[in-house]
Amino acid sequence: MSSSLTCGCSVCPAHAGRSSGGDAGWVGPAREHLESVVAWLDSPQAMDAGHGELEARLQVDAREQYRLLLQGHLDERAERERRREEVTGSDGVTRRRVENGHRRSLASVFGPVTVTRKAYRAAPARPIEHAETTSQTRSVRKAAGNLYPADAVLNLPVGKHSAGLARLVAVEVARGSFGDAQAAVERASGVRIGKRQVEDLARAAAVDTDAFYAARPARPCPDRVLGLQADGKGIVMLPGSLRPATAAQAAKTSPKLATRLSPGQKHGRKRMAEIVAVYDLEPVPRTTDDIIAAPSTRRTRRSKTRTGPKVTGKWLAASVTDDIPAVIKSMFDEAERRDPAHERTWVALVDGNRQQIDAIRDQANTRGVTVTIVIDFIHVLEYLWKAAWTFFHPGDPDAETWVADHARTILNGRAIDAAATIRHHADTAGFRGNERKGADDAVTYLTNKAPYLDYATALANGWQIATGIIEGAARFLIKDRMDITGARWTTPGAEAILRLRAVTANGDFDEYWQWHQQQELRRNHLDHYQNLALTA
Repeated sequence: MSSSLTCGCSVCPAHAGRSSGGDAGWVGPAREHLESVVAWLDSPQAMDAGHGELEARLQVDAREQYRLLLQGHLDERAERERRREEVTGSDGVTRRRVENGHRRSLASVFGPVTVTRKAYRAAPARPIEHAETTSQTRSVRKAAGNLYPADAVLNLPVGKHSAGLARLVAVEVARGSFGDAQAAVERASGVRIGKRQVEDLARAAAVDTDAFYAARPARPCPDRVLGLQADGKGIVMLPGSLRPATAAQAAKTSPKLATRLSPGQKHGRKRMAEIVAVYDLEPVPRTTDDIIAAPSTRRTRRSKTRTGPKVTGKWLAASVTDDIPAVIKSMFDEAERRDPAHERTWVALVDGNRQQIDAIRDQANTRGVTVTIVIDFIHVLEYLWKAAWTFFHPGDPDAETWVADHARTILNGRAIDAAATIRHHADTAGFRGNERKGADDAVTYLTNKAPYLDYATALANGWQIATGIIEGAARFLIKDRMDITGARWTTPGAEAILRLRAVTANGDFDEYWQWHQQQELRRNHLDHYQNLALTA
């Protein structure tokens, strides 16, 4: 194996001499390192090594190779940086003095590098005389800070971790614990980052999610139903991150047993996160038989059912800091972005939470849009099963038939009739008190929620009647990540992870990251200048 390089890139000797800064130019260190790697591969030690040892060695060498190339490129840019006549900051101060050789460190995905650039400085502040009635005082105007236009051209971060490292952290914290993210980043880059830094990078990575979706143009789907869903799920928090009411309740609750909670007691460690979804729905009309088979076919074979409505363009969002009305508002913002003229049919699916329903109705009234609210049919079935155990012994097969019959009644648009029948059966059987609690709870639920149980219309129009989308979102956004063993969250940390997982679930992470980097350029650099030309 030869150790000479004859490639067609600027790393090879034929091209390296064309760069400034010595015989090899800025690629000299990288070329020397590559030569040493090639020499090692040609050595007896490498010839006797297994492929796993070769891979491990070359993986480290490859990172160092690219680190040296990145460092050399940054050094070359520093050499070529042109002096600007003047630089004016957003403070209105013009900086005409220039100092070379200002350095700052940057932790890249290949390892640490140093960025050298010009500093633009204002003239020293002159003393200013201030006349006062009692005495003469002298005050010195605060000197204007340095500006570094090259930092803007490179879009350098405020901190020391590069955009590549920040992106890697954002991807990994959305997948697993902060500790797992630490290990994954070190495996991929060789850079070790502390847990606190991992969380800080995650929080910084998630700051632009709301603005990203607000700025993104909508995809018109005039022939699709506009679907909305909402749900809530608790996240175990550190004590200082609980909502005041939860913290107060937890402080009042003292365990009755030394080793475990008594029935009905709760730890009081969770803070509710609100989850919402907006999507486009291709309607598919169905009948009651498509949901629950008719009695004649129930025991023999299931009737052939139709495929349910098709969902596209799903958008998820979640927050543990905002309350239900605020998150519902963001759901309506997304829906209105898709249908600003309110020309489509809007259908909202919820689990029966009163505050969610009130928030949806308030937003609909405020925006002047008609929204049909439908309660998840699965929740109705749960109440029917609770009622069934009032009339049947646990495990009795007849209970299943009883639930199916009443469910079909409700699906046919007669929830009030089903409630009246259940009450009549409990009265006739002479049940009292706790004996009939399950039946009474079902009757109350069906009666109070009857306006939102018009499944006959929903099925005929081809709408959904179950909150599968938001239930799946709750599992992905919260349970699969936030409920990992031993996890206890701060509010900012939990909020950042929810936002990053939502962007990932929406399939928008790559597009979001590019947009986020543009916002970072504006925030960290362009906002500090007046008309900075990045190509100067």
